[in-house]
Amino acid sequence: MAEITSIEPQVKDKNRCNIYVDGVFYCGIKLEVAVKYRLKAGMNIEKSKLDEIQLETEKSQAVDKAMTHLSASMKTRGQMINFLKKKGYTSAVTDYVLERLEYYNLIDDYAYCRAYVQSVKGKGKRALEADLIKRGADRSAIQGVLGEVCEDSAEACAVLEKYLRGKEQTKQNLYKGFKYLISKGYGYDTAKNALEEYGFTDEDN
Repeated sequence: MAEITSIEPQVKDKNRCNIYVDGVFYCGIKLEVAVKYRLKAGMNIEKSKLDEIQLETEKSQAVDKAMTHLSASMKTRGQMINFLKKKGYTSAVTDYVLERLEYYNLIDDYAYCRAYVQSVKGKGKRALEADLIKRGADRSAIQGVLGEVCEDSAEACAVLEKYLRGKEQTKQNLYKGFKYLISKGYGYDTAKNALEEYGFTDEDN
């Protein structure tokens, strides 16, 4: 059994309040719901009961907020979880919303990863993977999509050419260009091929 230690009105929405359990923020809820269920500081309650109350009274509103959030751009499952968490929704409500969104194909990490990879130029697979991880994409979706991608030596060569523009074509600068490609997430072989396409060989001094 947990204790509601504080109930505080939300700053941005006076019709909602934040529920603190054992001194830690637990969830947000409508003020009228808090009154209806007679929630108050000092009250002992199971966290599962708070989950049940929020799911019963706010699941539709949570879906609406998620849909509005999606209207601006595609989101990964991880991004949507973070969004709902910041809005004060419990895991029960979050799971319900995600189930609805996935049912209607509004959340699809494979589709997100494919769209992202197709939209980004000048980055290798390692950099793309790091970007997608930061965006909360499912790891299996990332690996599946990147497994379909072949690094383009010609694209890497274009990145190298841009980096070397205005620089003297010395072995030292070419080596810096090689390291630059690696830093952009290109694999060793792709970076090496780009150098060769640019005209540099191991025999060059």
